[in-house]
Amino acid sequence: MSEALSDSGLPLVQRVVTGHDENGRAIFKSEDFSPTKLIPAGDASMLLIWTTATVPADNNDETDGRERDAGLTLNKGSVIRVVDTPPGKESPMHRTNSIDYGIVLKGEIELELDDGTKKTVHEGGIIIQRGTIHRWRNTSDKVCRIAFILIEAPAYLHNGKPLEEDKPEDKH
Repeated sequence: MSEALSDSGLPLVQRVVTGHDENGRAIFKSEDFSPTKLIPAGDASMLLIWTTATVPADNNDETDGRERDAGLTLNKGSVIRVVDTPPGKESPMHRTNSIDYGIVLKGEIELELDDGTKKTVHEGGIIIQRGTIHRWRNTSDKVCRIAFILIEAPAYLHNGKPLEEDKPEDKH
């Protein structure tokens, strides 16, 4: 396949899913190439890649993980998605009850915490979000593409009390 581009100007995301045949041997179940899609807030384009309904995951669940209804996170489960953030765009401050692994595939992104401190994470960098309040900001002149893996986690306890989730979808 020639390299088709998404609206962000980055390549389409290739998704390859494996499984098992009737003899228990490994097979390729599906392959697709999809663009990210602009979210209603207009600050990023996203593509849901896969979800699991539970943690630990159930490899006997034959549901296509992309077809499961998932918000930013999936209660009791996990989510992987690709996010393209255009130049000059930023997310709202938010927190989820999950551990999030963000892998910067292309470009760079600024991560800001609720006290205003900031770090720039460059291409190839990996972010581990542990239930903290934060915002993403693309201060560069190029689209930033990040793969995010979010796994449900109990709320962080501060002085014995759970910190509340604060999801972007609750703000719109």
